Amino acid sequence: MSIADFTRVCSTREIPEGSARAFRVNGEEIAVVHSDGRFYAISDYCTHEHEHLHDGWIEGHTIECPRHGAQFDLKTGTALSLPATKALGVYEVKVEGEDVMVRMKDEG
Repeated sequence: MSIADFTRVCSTREIPEGSARAFRVNGEEIAVVHSDGRFYAISDYCTHEHEHLHDGWIEGHTIECPRHGAQFDLKTGTALSLPATKALGVYEVKVEGEDVMVRMKDEG
């Protein structure tokens, strides 16, 4: 897999530690999260009620939905608590210099 498979989403400076920001990449709404010195990319919508996760609470590799408190693992997308039961989409992230690059899933 080459760097050509990744899309530049933002600069590392745009997302302070402990925060997230929403982006639209290839028609998909994603959240890029900066926590514990790492960047993660996930679907921006909670699988329970379509709430934006970039507004959620972040600790370690967990993000919590701001509406009903469902928690998700930022590494795997796994739903960690009710009311969500379905995993989030996760995307591979590379940091090249100050660029945050995300590999969107292949179609088909």
